[in-house]
Amino acid sequence: MSKRNWKPETIAVQGAYEPTSGEPRVVPLTLSTTFAYDSAQEVADLFDFKSFGHFYTRLSNPTVSAFEGKMTMLEGGAGALACASGQAASTCAIMNICQAGQHVVAASTLYGGTYNLLCHTLPKYGISCTFVDQKAPAAEIAAAIQDNTRCVFGETLSNPGTEVLDFEKFASVAHKAGVPLIVDNTFPTPYLCRPFDFGADIVVHSTTKYIDGHAVSLGGVIVDRGRFNWKNGKFPELTEPDESYHGMSYTGAFGDMAYIVKARAQLARDFGAVMSPMNAWLANLGLETLHIRMDRHTENATMLAEWLARDKRVHWVRYPGLKNDPNYALAKKYLHGTSGVLTFGVRGGARAGERFMNSVKLARLVVHVADTRTSVLHPASMTHRQLSPEQQKAAGVTPELIRVSVGLEHIDDIIADFDRALAAANRV
Repeated sequence: MSKRNWKPETIAVQGAYEPTSGEPRVVPLTLSTTFAYDSAQEVADLFDFKSFGHFYTRLSNPTVSAFEGKMTMLEGGAGALACASGQAASTCAIMNICQAGQHVVAASTLYGGTYNLLCHTLPKYGISCTFVDQKAPAAEIAAAIQDNTRCVFGETLSNPGTEVLDFEKFASVAHKAGVPLIVDNTFPTPYLCRPFDFGADIVVHSTTKYIDGHAVSLGGVIVDRGRFNWKNGKFPELTEPDESYHGMSYTGAFGDMAYIVKARAQLARDFGAVMSPMNAWLANLGLETLHIRMDRHTENATMLAEWLARDKRVHWVRYPGLKNDPNYALAKKYLHGTSGVLTFGVRGGARAGERFMNSVKLARLVVHVADTRTSVLHPASMTHRQLSPEQQKAAGVTPELIRVSVGLEHIDDIIADFDRALAAANRV
């Protein structure tokens, strides 16, 4: 059977790395910054991209490459670049095709760090952003496109609001404007959703979350589909000669791999925000159980959401796996499962929510999401605290909202913990 026909579960376990006779069956951890060669010409050819191999771990490493190859297979792309964090992946994905004087259109319901990147940090470097309501009609979103727009950005499942991106709508708007759609696929992972199947061009992940799955390693990754037409006149940095590489044209030299090669040759080389071999090894190990964990995360989150929705101490629940959730139809259209993150509001508002979070025992209050352990967080005062009240509202963050990352514990124990904490939250 061709590896191209492997199911996602098989790719997650055995994708990309194929040991020869006598080699380790498990991806080896290569803790070396350097690699030895026999001739100067061999190294010169590597620098000129006349041949490919490992010569310095900032640019490539066997362990990191194995992880990149597996992520490429899982997403159905052409190539990948592993980064130091999810933030690094988002930043590099955008800056690879955006420079001073250019513009991004993004859904407003983004993770707070990404929103801050686009709203405050990148504008300091001359890259502006217009935020749009992702539920708005296509014509309204298209009206945000400018002549200098270079990409459209959104999240498959927004953090923390769990809004499902309408891929086909956003892809249509982006492609009519001649720009790529970049999608953060962190919460579903490629096991529950492959954005390339619905028109996305570039996918980013915070591998720190479900891909690692155990809260032990930071990382991010960019995966390029390899099918966008970079020769449409809007992206000279990919088509015209690059002076830093002897006048090489990325599209001319690398075809479908142009975008991801440029990201490695320029952004990884110059910024250095790359994944360490140790974190790549841990992330690859996490991938081997991704399918098992994501099925259980979805199962537990669905049961907890249904229980919360029936409890009179809870004001509201948002989870796209609930049939009455406004995102349920889009979730059925684009996702194979609705992941393990939900949000809810306790009756009594923010003060009652604070009492709830202070009272959980099995779940813990942590600034993290998407690992094996159930956790809670208050986005308005934590992950999104740098946003104004208006920006928080646009991002789907209300004062009483509690984000829950439902773990892999037994659902009866999770519900019992929430039951006790809700009782404490309602005591005056």
